[in-house]
Amino acid sequence: MPLRSLKDRIRNQDLCIKFGMVSKISSTVIIAEGLQVSIGDTVTIESQVNGDETMGMVTELDGSKFFVTPFSFIEGFRTGDKVYLNHGGMSIPVGETLLGRVVDPFMNPIDGKGPIHTFQRDPILKTPIEAMKRGMIDEVFSVGVKSIDGLLTCGNGQKLGIFAGSGVGKSTLMGMIVRGSNAPVKVVALIGERGREVPEFIEKNLGGNLENTVIVVATSDDSPLMRKYGAFSAMSVAEYFKDRHQDVLFIMDSITRFAMAQREIGLALGEPPTSKGYPPSSLTLLPQLMERAGKEEGKGAITAFFTVLVEGDDMSDPIADQSRSILDGHIVLSRELTDFGIYPPIHILNSASRVMNDIITPEHFEAARKFRKLYTLLKENEMLIRIGAYTKGTDKDLDEAIEKKAKMERYLSQGAMYQLSFKECEEGLIEIMHK
Repeated sequence: MPLRSLKDRIRNQDLCIKFGMVSKISSTVIIAEGLQVSIGDTVTIESQVNGDETMGMVTELDGSKFFVTPFSFIEGFRTGDKVYLNHGGMSIPVGETLLGRVVDPFMNPIDGKGPIHTFQRDPILKTPIEAMKRGMIDEVFSVGVKSIDGLLTCGNGQKLGIFAGSGVGKSTLMGMIVRGSNAPVKVVALIGERGREVPEFIEKNLGGNLENTVIVVATSDDSPLMRKYGAFSAMSVAEYFKDRHQDVLFIMDSITRFAMAQREIGLALGEPPTSKGYPPSSLTLLPQLMERAGKEEGKGAITAFFTVLVEGDDMSDPIADQSRSILDGHIVLSRELTDFGIYPPIHILNSASRVMNDIITPEHFEAARKFRKLYTLLKENEMLIRIGAYTKGTDKDLDEAIEKKAKMERYLSQGAMYQLSFKECEEGLIEIMHK
C-alpha cells in the first residue's frame, strides 16, 4: 500500500482515547467534565489508585459538567479519576441460553452455573408498543389459581397488579402463578427485595424448577441505578422472546421498590419531592415500564403481573394509585382473609379484571357475577348472622348465600402447590352457583 494512502487513512481516524476527569464525588453522584456526553450515556470510571472500575449513567448536564449516577458503590474513588464514554450504550446480551438461569441486570450469571453465551444484544430502554399495533386481548391466560381463573380471569397480554401489605403472601401467590401458567417462557424480576428471599423463592415457591424461566435479580443492597434498570433489563428479556412469536409470563416484585430507587436518584439530583417524598420522575417512570408489556400484532404477547407493596394496607399510596390507573386490572390481597385461614388471601370484592367479560363464556360470566353478589351479601350481614339476629326466610338471596358460604370459602382457598386447569376452575364455579 502506498505510504501516502496509508497516511490519508490514518489522518481520517480518531486514534486518541478520549477521557474526562472526576471533579467532585459524593455517595450518590459523581460530577465530571471533559467529555461530550448525552443524557442516558453510560461511562466507565477508572480509579487511578488501584485500577478498579465502575459503571455509571449520565443523568444530568450542566454546561461543561455532567452528573453520573453509579451502578455500584464508589468507595475508593476520588477526584482526578478518569472517565471513559462507553459507545455501546445501554444494552444487554439476550438469547435462549438465558432460560433456566439466575442473572443480574447486566445478564451476568449469579447462580454459579458458569458463563452464559449469547450472540445478540438488545437495548435496555425501548419505546412501548404503539397503540395501533396492539393486538386485541381475546383469549384466556390461565394461571392455575381458582380465585383468579374463575373470578378475575386474566387475558393473554393483560397487565395486572398484585396489591398487598408486607407478609400477606405476595411471594407465595407469585410462585403459584409461575408454576400454574402454561406460558412457554417465564421471566421473573426480583427488584429491591431482601437477598434472603431469592433462594427461598426459587426453592420454596418454585420448587427449584427453573425450566423455561429467567430470574433477574437486583437486591436491596444494590445501588438505586441497578434496581431501576434491573426492571427494564428483565422487560427487554421478555421482549426478546415476544419478538420471536412466543407468549411470555412476566412477573415483577416489586414496583414499589423500583419507584423507591428512582426516588433516591431523583432526590440526589435535586428533584422536588411530592407525595410521600416521590419526585415527579418516579411516577412518569411507571408507564414507561408497564406499557412495554402487552400483545403485539404479528408477534407474541407479554402477560405481566406487577406486585405493589401497599404500606399500612393504604390503597391511596401514590405508587399504588398510579399503578391502578395504568394496569388492566388489580388483585388485592387481604390481611383479614389470612386471619380466617383463606389462602391465597385474594379479596375478590376489591379486585377486578378489566378484560374478563370479553374473554369468558356467558355461563361463566353469570356464575362469577352471582358469586360476587352472594359474597357481598355475606360480608354486609356478617355481624347479624354471627349474633343470630337474622331470621331465615327474610331474604331469599341471603339464605342462598348462607347455604353456600362453606363452598364459596373452599373455592377461594387453594394449597400453594396445588394447580388446576382453567376448565376445572370454570366448571367448579358454575357447579357451586347453579346447584
